[in-house]
Amino acid sequence: MSPSFWQLLIVGGIILVIFGPKRIPEIGKSLGKAIRGFKKGISTDEEIDVAKASNKAEEIKEAEKS
Repeated sequence: MSPSFWQLLIVGGIILVIFGPKRIPEIGKSLGKAIRGFKKGISTDEEIDVAKASNKAEEIKEAEKS
């Protein structure tokens, strides 16, 4: 069963009260950026080398210690 118009209107009103009219566009913008970043990450054919990443992390830790 799909939600009716009144149910969607009530949920929208509650969201508006909780977040306020200034925050809703910001939330939508950040959600859009996240979705674009996720799609970009999926579409790239680069493989991540785990060994290289862990070696790089160890090098950074050693550099911070000294």
